[in-house]
Amino acid sequence: MTDTSQTNRPRRGVLLDRDGTLIDFVRDAELGVITTAFHPSQLRLLPGVATGLRLLGAHGFVLAIATNQPGAAKGHFPREAIARTNDALVALLRTEGVDIAAVAVCLHHPEGAPGGDPALIAPCPCRKPKPGLLRDLLDQLDLDPAASFMVGDTPSDVEAGRAAGMRTALLFDQARCELCPLRAAEAEPDRISSAGGADRSGGDPGRSATSHPCAPHVARARFDEIARAVVEAMG
Repeated sequence: MTDTSQTNRPRRGVLLDRDGTLIDFVRDAELGVITTAFHPSQLRLLPGVATGLRLLGAHGFVLAIATNQPGAAKGHFPREAIARTNDALVALLRTEGVDIAAVAVCLHHPEGAPGGDPALIAPCPCRKPKPGLLRDLLDQLDLDPAASFMVGDTPSDVEAGRAAGMRTALLFDQARCELCPLRAAEAEPDRISSAGGADRSGGDPGRSATSHPCAPHVARARFDEIARAVVEAMG
């Protein structure tokens, strides 16, 4: 007899923010500047990332990265540096036993900055918190939004995931006070339904069970804790 329990399951995935979620920011102590990584040598995986990603992959989640990278639009560094760094991150994760199925990047910025690429300075449908980047990945990878999670470290990640009809998880840095209301508004665990199930928030996977407009379904301090919560929630 053929086991149809897996073949009938919706194709599910986890879409991942990059900076502050998978890798650390670059801190220049002498200049007092914090930037995103723009060179492979600057890549530093955050605690629990490799372990958590391996856990998600072992439970059948397709993994992809969705990241805003406006550095070229602001004149900070060329778009080639962004592509090179993303390629290096995918390669680094591969050495950790993690397969990234796709990387989607928004290079735009609505205002830009002096020296920025004019072609990238404009409003767009892909820059989070808009859901365009996520919807493109969902379509590209044939993922069921209701069976998938968006994981990030900012309210814009949560908002984008909700707008795309996904469940959301917030990597909660306790040093960032602006995230405290989101942590407090985390949806109760029993309100996160498994794929195909119904929850008490009305069955809308993109809507939190709380009143906060950007409340995530899951909020944890480390990525591996988020991964375990996602696996537990989705079964």
